[in-house]
Amino acid sequence: MSKPPHARATALLQRRLGSGLVKTDDATCYAASFDSGRMSFLPEAVVLPRKHEQVGEVLKLANTHGVPVTPRGRGTTLMGSATPRQGGWVLDLTKLNRIRIDDEAGMAHVQAGAVVGKIQDAAAAKGWFYPPDPSSKAYCTIGGNIACNAGGMHGGKYGVTRDFIIALKGYLPTGDYVEWGTATRKFAAGFNLRDLWIGGEGMLGVVTDAVLRLIPQPAARWTLLTSFTDEVSAFTAARALFGAKVQPAICEFLDRYSVSCAEGAMGTTIFPGQPGKPVILLELAGSAAEVREDKKRVLAWAAEHAVGHRAARTRAEAESLWAVRRKCSGAMFQMGDAKLNEDITVPLRAYAQFARFLEKLRKSSGLAIPTFGHLADGNLHVNIMYHKADPAECARAEAAVQALMEKVVALGGAISGEHGIGLAKTPFLRIQHSDAAIGAMQAVKRALDPQGILNPGKMFEVFETWKCPKEAVSFPWDHK
Repeated sequence: MSKPPHARATALLQRRLGSGLVKTDDATCYAASFDSGRMSFLPEAVVLPRKHEQVGEVLKLANTHGVPVTPRGRGTTLMGSATPRQGGWVLDLTKLNRIRIDDEAGMAHVQAGAVVGKIQDAAAAKGWFYPPDPSSKAYCTIGGNIACNAGGMHGGKYGVTRDFIIALKGYLPTGDYVEWGTATRKFAAGFNLRDLWIGGEGMLGVVTDAVLRLIPQPAARWTLLTSFTDEVSAFTAARALFGAKVQPAICEFLDRYSVSCAEGAMGTTIFPGQPGKPVILLELAGSAAEVREDKKRVLAWAAEHAVGHRAARTRAEAESLWAVRRKCSGAMFQMGDAKLNEDITVPLRAYAQFARFLEKLRKSSGLAIPTFGHLADGNLHVNIMYHKADPAECARAEAAVQALMEKVVALGGAISGEHGIGLAKTPFLRIQHSDAAIGAMQAVKRALDPQGILNPGKMFEVFETWKCPKEAVSFPWDHK
């Protein structure tokens, strides 16, 4: 059996950090070989630093020996962004997980491996609120959220991860330590390279620490579930709501197919006598006066546009209304045993046009395409369902996702709102960006990573994910 290509470098790393922090056993390497995209590429070693300085040591040695390094948190990404496409070392940052809340300044000082839900809990205990809330927040790490600029249901009113990053610390691909910004509300000293790392998918540097902006906890909340005759009516109603200058904290949409899946999983209809109707689930948040005033406008809007609506009288009732949103994604597998989960964005003006396009795409492809997402910022999750053992369905799914991406860009939207590019969306990057724009991105990559070691094989190299075998594994966040 031949030695791994970087065996000497791995042995050196084990001597420097200790074998306890550099794992080469089959089980550990296999577990780190895939993320939620389930495409497996085995690394030679998994490195688990416990001090941020060890990250710099790893990268310096990797540069010297040309070892690919793939940063990783909990692996919740769906795009293959944390998959070690070219082997080498996986840099697992989950042991760097400290959280400290600065109650006076309204800031959270966190390490990259801190779980987002735990950050929110720590902030809430001090009366503060960290709004970005991806559905996997109970598992995903802040480092991963920074890498793909994660959003979530609160994005429309409060913004996404980038809007809450004050400062970053970490290491360039060369292993050199850098700090982008400080724990101050203003910073205008030099180029804003901080924002290159946010959404950089771990290709331009490794975040070890971050300072997050917090906001006060909303004093009041109110939740309303509404139903509509069809998707075009729901999207048209959403435009009317936003046009009335109402800004919900959350505004979630589920089309009739997503609702039917959720109703099947729950064993009940959301609105009695109205099975399978598209819904909008919204939540107001703010001061008591603000919520009270907006509530009047929202109820008037619902009376005019919806065919049914139900408000939560308590937080417990509000939680029961959210069941439909939580159940729909996992329940979609009754429509197929595989799905292409695309997180596109479309501008508000194109909502109804996009709804009509999706209905045509369902008919032309012959596939189920349940869709849900965040209407307040136009970020929709389009799920193309198919059976992986059926070659004809696989081919139709491939054609459908290509048509989807072309239409989204033609409407002025984006091929990804919060998941990033990774491996899965590499075929579509040139639909979104010109050669000149991609060339500029590649120039930045070369400048910061001259050896090309950090998360290589991603974004710019076309990878056909539908032709790659998927691991038959499940994750605790799959149905969240």
